Amino acid sequence: MSVKVAVTGAAAEAVARLVPTLVSDLVASSITGQDPALWGADAEAESAKRLGWTESASVSRPLVPEIFALRDKLHAAGVNHIVLGGMGGSSLAPEVITRTYGVELTVLDTTDPGQVLAALNDRLETTAVVISSKSGGTVETDSQKRVYEKAFREIGVDPLERIIVVTDPGSPLDISARADGYRVFNADPNVGGRYSALTAFGLVPSGLAGVDIIALLDEAQAEALELAQDSADNPALVLGAAIAGTSPLKDKLGIVADGTHIVGFGDWVEQLIAESTGKLGKGILPVVLGKNAPELSENLPDLQVIRLVGSWADEKHVVDGEIEITGTLGGQMLTWEYATAIAGRLLGINPFDQPDVESAKIATRALLDSRPAATEPVFTEDSIEVRATEGFLGDASDIHSAVDALLGQLGPDGYVSIQAYVDRVAHPQLAELRDLIAARSGRPVTFGWGPRFLHSTGQFHKGGPAVGVFLQLTAVAPVDLEIPDRPFTFGQLIQSQAAGDASVLADHGRPVLTLTLTDPASGVAVLAGALR
Repeated sequence: MSVKVAVTGAAAEAVARLVPTLVSDLVASSITGQDPALWGADAEAESAKRLGWTESASVSRPLVPEIFALRDKLHAAGVNHIVLGGMGGSSLAPEVITRTYGVELTVLDTTDPGQVLAALNDRLETTAVVISSKSGGTVETDSQKRVYEKAFREIGVDPLERIIVVTDPGSPLDISARADGYRVFNADPNVGGRYSALTAFGLVPSGLAGVDIIALLDEAQAEALELAQDSADNPALVLGAAIAGTSPLKDKLGIVADGTHIVGFGDWVEQLIAESTGKLGKGILPVVLGKNAPELSENLPDLQVIRLVGSWADEKHVVDGEIEITGTLGGQMLTWEYATAIAGRLLGINPFDQPDVESAKIATRALLDSRPAATEPVFTEDSIEVRATEGFLGDASDIHSAVDALLGQLGPDGYVSIQAYVDRVAHPQLAELRDLIAARSGRPVTFGWGPRFLHSTGQFHKGGPAVGVFLQLTAVAPVDLEIPDRPFTFGQLIQSQAAGDASVLADHGRPVLTLTLTDPASGVAVLAGALR
């Protein structure tokens, strides 16, 4: 067993109380046996077609020689750079896999025109692109495919030789890509996107980039037998009970990388838990924290902290009230998938659907069709325009007081979500705002890059407990970029995604403060100064 979990405090009480019942109810073996009845009658139809991930470590192995053969072919053609166009589960798993293995992969999970342009201008002559979409209709990946097709043709490269498609069999993308002559890898259609790390969605881009994907699958396979056991020592039963069974429920899960060799694991877990559990007004909100995050010193009653450690410490050495977990990357991926499914059963929700994700997409499409003029800002400070949903700004006249007005909407069990629809490669320092807001609010704060978080925590924000307040950051791109054969640009697309999501949050009664950086280069510094 490579994955080990230690629990203390409320988590230990939950494990002692719930794991014996989970064992007697044969929950672990029933998940492995793909029993769709585990989550109730309402979830059975969806669960029946979403449990293939339990055997991904073995089912995916025939893909390995195909991936390696294509990698060798690309290398022979001079390709030494892989770009991944994908969103949500299609990008988050390959990102953590390649970063952990120390392999370069350019992840393009954005519609920001500056970030797309930067990727296009980076070694295009020796680049191959993986276009990855489960549904085959994702607007972001469709746009990325179109712009790379054009770019390759302009330098005299046949896109059919440089673009690889990963999608479900029979999807619109599968049908069109095969008709056009592209190399297509099909993933298991019985696996949802956020559970797809060990399917073609995780393996193809990672393997082409240079990861030893056989080792990754071996790590998961080594853990699979233990996870199928109806035993009190099963790490998934322990982890599921610890994160979803505390009484009263600690519904914020602070994830801290503390010595683990796995790089960026919190971002992958964030989507898995938030999108799986955030619905019906319930859910666990993952909060990715640094080791010195303000929340860790606040002793918040609704925050459960889990540390991803590199070496095993038994319960005697775990910080009181926290959880510790250690293990290989493949082993932890499979363990967390089991644990999230178990958490869904304990919470009384279907962990395999995402009923509120589509709402932001619908709002985006409507705005792209109509393209209304932007509403006038309430006020402008330096190069930052301030807008807000109705009812909470009061007489705020500068950014500092506007943020105070937003934080004033926080209840004792609330959280702040910072959503940055900004080029994350050019402005990574924006992520530092998370700790500033956490220190000011005294509450858990999440940070997400838009639009990628829409395919991750976006479900929780709308379907989970209605206790969040939202700080939305947008930017006016210095240079826009056309999307071939589309009536809108990347700049118009990302602005519509931000505005569409804000409108849906407002419809759900969530307060949204939008700060638009009309000059991103200077606006980032202005914003940081105002928030300090």
